[in-house]
Amino acid sequence: MKLNNLTDKEIINYLYEANTTGVTIRLIIRGMMSLVTGIKDVSENIKGIGIVDRFLEHTRFMIFCNGGNEECYISSADLMTRNIEHRLEVTCPVFDKSIKNELKQIFEIQWSDNVKARKLDATLSNKFVKPGEVEIRSQTEMYDFLKSIK
Repeated sequence: MKLNNLTDKEIINYLYEANTTGVTIRLIIRGMMSLVTGIKDVSENIKGIGIVDRFLEHTRFMIFCNGGNEECYISSADLMTRNIEHRLEVTCPVFDKSIKNELKQIFEIQWSDNVKARKLDATLSNKFVKPGEVEIRSQTEMYDFLKSIK
């Protein structure tokens, strides 16, 4: 999932429940996140990063592997109680295979960030992701990726 905020208790409990069944969950959350990653028997299969860089991002999408029957959704809403219960927001499925592929590429580019990404872990330390041999600054990579799409 790539969202700006994840604070809704009910959604977080569903993610914890999915974790306990062995589902691997990767989250890119730009702002507030109330879910705590890396807790044994609660969220050990959940990893999260946050990226704040030069450009303000409002991208929100979710990709579910769904036992091989992959589903993708784009959304106007963050997973916050106020957005889910008190506002008019829209989430819709993406059926086009090329757009699904673009969303997956965008997620992987951002997940690979090792310049601006911070780990969202159980210690709440927000330490930067360890740099790799090659620096990947996702906003720069995203700019180049989107510019190359025809």
